[in-house]
Amino acid sequence: MCADTFGVGIRVAETELRVVVGVPSDIDAGWTDPETFQSLVTEAVWERLDRRPTLEAIAARYDTGETAALGSVTLEPDGTVVEADLKRIGETDDRPDTGG
Repeated sequence: MCADTFGVGIRVAETELRVVVGVPSDIDAGWTDPETFQSLVTEAVWERLDRRPTLEAIAARYDTGETAALGSVTLEPDGTVVEADLKRIGETDDRPDTGG
């Protein structure tokens, strides 16, 4: 199986916040149901980020129509999370710059 990387964000609508999943154009043939990978990506996000503080921070910082990018999740078609590169919205990042 081949893993695919999905971009993920939270879109601010007038009455709600929605998880949005960016799908790669060359997605693996093992993904047969779009609802399945979207729910797996959403599940992986909320397993790694605190849902309520994340949504509250986005609601406070973003306007209607904007999307807060959270990062990406790499999944195999069987649902295995290969990698998750997600940022926490609203948390202070006071780590020193290592100068990479």
